[in-house]
Amino acid sequence: MALLLLGLALVGVAFAVAGRALVMSRRRMVASVSGIERYGFTSTAGVDDRQSRSSLQDLASFVGETLGGRLGGLRESELRQHLVSAGMYSLSPRMLYGYQVLAAAGLGAIWLWLSIASGMKVLTVVAGAAILIASGWIAPVSIVRRRARERLAEIDYAVPELIDLLVVSVEAGVGFAGSLRGASERMQGALGAELRLATQEQRMGLSPTDALENLLGRCPTDTVRSFVRTIVEGERLGVSVGQIMRNLAVDMRKRRRQMAEERAHKAPVKLVFPLVFLIFPAVFVVLLGPAMFQILDSLKK
Repeated sequence: MALLLLGLALVGVAFAVAGRALVMSRRRMVASVSGIERYGFTSTAGVDDRQSRSSLQDLASFVGETLGGRLGGLRESELRQHLVSAGMYSLSPRMLYGYQVLAAAGLGAIWLWLSIASGMKVLTVVAGAAILIASGWIAPVSIVRRRARERLAEIDYAVPELIDLLVVSVEAGVGFAGSLRGASERMQGALGAELRLATQEQRMGLSPTDALENLLGRCPTDTVRSFVRTIVEGERLGVSVGQIMRNLAVDMRKRRRQMAEERAHKAPVKLVFPLVFLIFPAVFVVLLGPAMFQILDSLKK
């Protein structure tokens, strides 16, 4: 009975928080649309669609701001770095904290509801609830960190191609700022997005070196650090940027080859687990199974 009441209470709290977030988002939307209409514009059907998609973000932001400000001790700088590296610029650390709370509370409430309805034992209910709550708490941060690692690896892999574009443009007589702008228009993927952000910072008044330093802050990898440091030192010392970048491209390709060889050497070690626990048992069953049956039949006789 106590578990049933606890499950009902968690579900009620979840619905209350969701309803409050939806009401607040609806009020903000109505106020924004009314303000736009005063300037002579009319709302479109896409506003409701965007608002419905952002209701979960509003709920996570509300929960994160409410609980995060009270609990304190959040590693906001570390989470912000992971979010920026993952390219999630619209997601704040408090909002991520709200997603953690919602995922943990939602999974725990669903498990309690299902377990009570199916009549499980108390020990099973408690153990399952603890596992799901912990999984819901860890999952959002793990997803962000994994996406950050994959995005940074993609950027590292594309840096030599960026340097080739810059070398061709600089040796053709184009300035470094113009070369970086042209490369940002041609590059695709995560590196192209970061370069376009760097060029936007230049349009806002930052120098190319400052924009590259900010790029290094968003993508703190060894390859990007070598590229940025080389360009910054070359600009400060007045050295030919084209020759420096050509040598840098050669070094980065050697480093990328070494990383590929390192991953190839790690492959046999990673194959040990599936071989020992998945493939070998199946092979033994197929090869030794008939022989074992024959041996047992002969022993019975």
